[in-house]
Amino acid sequence: MSFFCAISGEPPQEPVVSTKSHNVYERRLIVKYINENGTDPITGEKTEESDLIPIKASPETAAPRPPTHTSIPALLTLLQNEYDALVLGTYNLEQKYNATRQELSYSLYAQDAASRVVARLIRERDAAREALANVQASMGIAPSAGAVSEDVDMGEAGSADAGLPANVVAQIDETHQALSAARKKRKPAPGYASPAEVKTFVATHTIPSLHSASPAGITSLALSQTNPSQFLTGGNDKVVQLYDRSTDKVLASLKGHTKKVNQVAFRERDGDSTLLLSAGGDKIAKVWAHDTASGEYIPKLTVRSHKGELTGLAVHPTSTLFALSSTDKTYSLHDLTTFAQIFRSAPSDEAFTSLAIHPDGTLLGLGTPTSTIQIYDVRTGAIAASLTPPDSSPFTVNTLAFSENGYHLLAPDSLSSVAVWDLRKQKTTHSIPLGDDGKINRVLYDTSAQFLGVATSQGARVYAHKTWEELLRLEEGGEVSDFAFGALGKEIWGATGREVRVWGLPSA
Repeated sequence: MSFFCAISGEPPQEPVVSTKSHNVYERRLIVKYINENGTDPITGEKTEESDLIPIKASPETAAPRPPTHTSIPALLTLLQNEYDALVLGTYNLEQKYNATRQELSYSLYAQDAASRVVARLIRERDAAREALANVQASMGIAPSAGAVSEDVDMGEAGSADAGLPANVVAQIDETHQALSAARKKRKPAPGYASPAEVKTFVATHTIPSLHSASPAGITSLALSQTNPSQFLTGGNDKVVQLYDRSTDKVLASLKGHTKKVNQVAFRERDGDSTLLLSAGGDKIAKVWAHDTASGEYIPKLTVRSHKGELTGLAVHPTSTLFALSSTDKTYSLHDLTTFAQIFRSAPSDEAFTSLAIHPDGTLLGLGTPTSTIQIYDVRTGAIAASLTPPDSSPFTVNTLAFSENGYHLLAPDSLSSVAVWDLRKQKTTHSIPLGDDGKINRVLYDTSAQFLGVATSQGARVYAHKTWEELLRLEEGGEVSDFAFGALGKEIWGATGREVRVWGLPSA
């Protein structure tokens, strides 16, 4: 009869049997295991050497002579001992591996269960917030953002209080009174471009190869009001660029976004340094300031308070605030002097796809993916009006603009037309059909409220306000993703692919 060691799996030279587990072992292996662990390797029972009974397979077998250290049998013994240690170590590792695998399986199960519980609680929390927002809206109560957490660099507050701080409201009211008092008397500045001059605009300058070639494309454009030769662009390559047309040089290439940049803007105020702002598809907004020591633009603020893509960015007329809109159904206001969030709205019923601030600073316009435009009171966060185009199939309002005189709002009213809303009557006064001009990328009023422009996937058009006459059609550059009116309306800037084109009066 052959016996096999339960540890090594080989026929034992000195077999013993355990009275506890009744397994056969090689004596030297089981003795070593008992001395180290005090248990049976198979059953785990407490075992002593006295529990081992020798098995004599052949009583006539003579014991070998004692080996010497210089003999071949001695070398074989050394190799045997090393092998025994290796077998015991491998066996212990297998046991530990099995125990660790069981622990890991349990941990993974517990983690999965915890994740399911957290996901359920988040859904219940969001549903409760949405229900609360609906109740507040129906009762005319200003929404509160006190329960929304923030993750903002540069010491921004962790949560926003209901409504705006009293000093901020006072500042907004003061700005509103000053601007609205002069609004009725606003007239085009001396030397401002006339409709007849706009009709003669031709391409005067092209700045090629801006941003990376892959992924290519400029997504947003902003002009400096204090230095007309400088402009800011955001691109699909996740970069924000500050460019000087007069020197044809890139003044700054700002990196920090991890997805495409959706919006860019300048903050320019007398007595303060210029700030560059951007908002992206990575759910963050950034503010850069010029560092006089290094001569570079450095990050001053990174806003991470929204859980959805940022779709809108606008600087408030006070020049001390800026607003953000997001697909997470909220908008927020941030202070550019303290770099703190001062307000965040309760979740709306719909995502916000665009944003614009009224020129007097008291109203905030937000587009939605269901054709509706929500108008909010900046000071209280309450809905002031809800505008929905009549007889229109649902579409995304991805752009809107207030007129500089504050009376009108320009926004798409279908996939192929734009409407001029009269804010005093809350209805459309005129709709401009675009035909098969493709997707509407941007709508904009000039600073004199004489002209309005529409950028599409087929080019750009400029119309005269009130008469609605088409003054100019720009198609040579292809799709215009964003555009802006230059100083005194003498130029039109447009982003086409990786280029920025400038149209103006023909040279004499």
